Amino acid sequence: MNVRLLRWFVTALIVGTLAACATREPAAPESPAAAAPGKLAPLKGPMVVPGTLAQSKSRWVPVDWSELPGWSEDSPHEAWNAWLRNCERPAPAFAPLCEQVRQLSIAGDEAQRGWMLEHLQPYRIESLEGNPEGMLTGYYEPFLEASRQRGNGFEVPLYQPPAGLAQRQPWYTRQQIEQQPEVQAQLAGRAIAWVRDPVQALVLHIQGSGRLNLLEADGSTRVVRLAFAGTNGQPYRSVGRWLLDRGLVRDATWPGISAWVAANPQRVQEMLWSNPRYVFFREEPLDDLDASFGPRGAQGVALTPGRSIAVDRLSIPYGTPVWLASTGPATQLARLVMAQDTGSAIVGAVRADFFTGWDDAAADLAGRLKQGLRLWALWPK
Repeated sequence: MNVRLLRWFVTALIVGTLAACATREPAAPESPAAAAPGKLAPLKGPMVVPGTLAQSKSRWVPVDWSELPGWSEDSPHEAWNAWLRNCERPAPAFAPLCEQVRQLSIAGDEAQRGWMLEHLQPYRIESLEGNPEGMLTGYYEPFLEASRQRGNGFEVPLYQPPAGLAQRQPWYTRQQIEQQPEVQAQLAGRAIAWVRDPVQALVLHIQGSGRLNLLEADGSTRVVRLAFAGTNGQPYRSVGRWLLDRGLVRDATWPGISAWVAANPQRVQEMLWSNPRYVFFREEPLDDLDASFGPRGAQGVALTPGRSIAVDRLSIPYGTPVWLASTGPATQLARLVMAQDTGSAIVGAVRADFFTGWDDAAADLAGRLKQGLRLWALWPK
């Protein structure tokens, strides 16, 4: 296994072990309370700051803008494209503001910041017990070399959903899908494309979407997106955790994991099968505009690198502008972001997954992000 594949492997393990973003499954229909976030109820009880609001999993405490770290240093125009995407499917509380948001798209930082000061109120997001501390991880969109046809080293399929998947849940495990002829027969003709290495395929499964530099049958190449289309309904298991639990590596760092992979290629398949979840995809074209954004998140709008986050929708409604502050070994962040996605492991009041993009730097940052977090919701006055 060469150095590039080792890089993919380590990214899969780190992202799977630390971020545990499993797959970006579409969220279930929101409850009436979540679907109408403009009707947040005041919290009741002792020791509550007047004006505190409640969500199912969090409490929002009104604060002054001066509490937001780095508020005056961020460039809000860098986040405005993400806000414009919000306005494609706005939350009810924000729909009346979208006309002004669009008008401000060509304004400068000071005008945009001044508008937010006038129209929005910051709320510190806390757990129901009053804890404002949480965790930030990262995710990204892998970019893989692929072929429309099997052969010449492209041996690992990426499938669209099989017929009847929804009627039989859970479906077969990853090992059964790859080993049993009767299961493979149900997937005959369902391969969208083929990639060179099963570890790269696992990275795509963990992230839930990706881009392919696709070699067509006529010898031409084009870039397409694979979007999440479903799973086999099996539980997600981190392959990184599998290694750690067996004492095969001491931690999920580059030296330890790469050394283990290089020394134990015969056990890589065993390790991959330890995660029974399998993801199916659908192919989407990429034009120049789409290529500037990420895949569609759970809100139904395209994600913006560095300005979109996945959240627990029972803590933060989709479409909410959020001030994010995080300092740790991977990076330091203090910026305006938009809550536009979710993930099966993104659970809790102060919990976010930061969309980093799709290049090598994005993969590296997503794999290293696991650090403290504070969040402030910016809600209409």
